[in-house]
Amino acid sequence: MRLRLLLPGCLIWLPVAALAVDPPPAGPADNVRIYRCVGSNGAVSLQDAPCTKAHQQQVLDMTRPKDPPPRPATAAPAAAAAPVLQREVRVVTVQPPQPMYECVTSEGERYTSDNSDGNPRWVPTWGYAYPTFPGHGHGGPRPPHPPGGGGPWQPGVAVPMGSVLVRDSCHALPPQEVCARLRDRRWELIRRYNSALQSERQELMREQRGIDARLEQDCGGT
Repeated sequence: MRLRLLLPGCLIWLPVAALAVDPPPAGPADNVRIYRCVGSNGAVSLQDAPCTKAHQQQVLDMTRPKDPPPRPATAAPAAAAAPVLQREVRVVTVQPPQPMYECVTSEGERYTSDNSDGNPRWVPTWGYAYPTFPGHGHGGPRPPHPPGGGGPWQPGVAVPMGSVLVRDSCHALPPQEVCARLRDRRWELIRRYNSALQSERQELMREQRGIDARLEQDCGGT
């Protein structure tokens, strides 16, 4: 039984006898020559060298496979532009600390105030009055002579002569000093709270809440 091998139509079958003359020389460099050897037992082998004399030989000339032509170079896709990050602009308005003033009374007492008014108040003014008695002569009534006669005239009694507006002297404290005095006042209220009456504690708590709010706003907390 003879084994037959089917190859594509592009292959050229060239059967020759094993003892025949040498096969024709190989074709151009773009061809490949393959030897098909059939043994006495019908075994078939393919090789790139001629078969031995004990085999029947067939020579196959095949076109050497070629690499496909290189693809045209394509421009690398442009890198996607990085998204532009929108910068968030925040406008922070810092409120200046509430001012505090130190005031001094005419007696030398010092106190703090939230304004520079200096505790304005009306103070009465006083003058001296001379008692008069009816008399004769030029000039009308005159003060009486002091007891014992002679000597200068002495004033009578002091009487109000009106009033005048008085203000204490005040000056603004620097922010650091304001915060320090607020903290001192807060601790003073805490100490007073333990020994204060129930009615006084409500007032102390209200003042402390106001100081705490001011410290949080102007001084970065307590």
